[in-house]
Amino acid sequence: MLRHRVIPLVLLDGYSVVKTIRFDVRRNLGSPITVARVYNRRNVDELILLDIDASKEGRGIDFHTVETVAAECFMPLTVGGGLKTCGDIARTLAAGADKVSLNTAIFENRDLLKESVAMFGSQCIIASVDIKKDGQGRFALYSHSGKDVTMTVEECFDLLMASNVGEVLINNVDLDGVMNGYDFDLISYVTRYIKNIPVIVAGGASGPSDCSRAVRCGASAVSAASIFHFTSYTPRNCKEDMAVAGVPVRL
Repeated sequence: MLRHRVIPLVLLDGYSVVKTIRFDVRRNLGSPITVARVYNRRNVDELILLDIDASKEGRGIDFHTVETVAAECFMPLTVGGGLKTCGDIARTLAAGADKVSLNTAIFENRDLLKESVAMFGSQCIIASVDIKKDGQGRFALYSHSGKDVTMTVEECFDLLMASNVGEVLINNVDLDGVMNGYDFDLISYVTRYIKNIPVIVAGGASGPSDCSRAVRCGASAVSAASIFHFTSYTPRNCKEDMAVAGVPVRL
């Protein structure tokens, strides 16, 4: 039976952990090593580590940080930020990552997805897609790196399915960091459109019940940051709520 996951999301601005609000306002939360140790003690399902400034600043993620965090993790680790080539991916995996997350590279080099899946396997490649509503209230792609995005949401999803990526991480820009609940309409739309690929949702979780509802809307896994940093909720609280709701989880 497929067990649904609760995955903490750790954002870096190079070397420090930060938490954003709508991808803009930031709060510094200190060392990624300390954060990784806390989540390791809490026996979380997985951990996602993303350098949100790497592509914008034209650099790669710091591999020493990846190596150090990986040494503290006894759970699967996904790493993203500034990865542009299969060589970058190979180096990230060699540093200790189990999976990589590709975001800006999806728009810069559409062939990279297929090339990376062919070289490393679908299970290693997560496509991270940032979405916000446009002026007409429609879902649109967003590039935090400032790159022009010429694809529609549907064209992007078609590319991801054609590339056979292992998972898709959907980040809701409008709800990032506000803890008002996930956009369940977005989750339902995405999971109906994307076939046969697990979808991880992020952006807006306010508590454990949101995680249960997100899975019932079609998500394979839920990711969150603010509720674990700024409230008393833990990933286990979320999984306990999911279990009570009849959602298969690993407790």
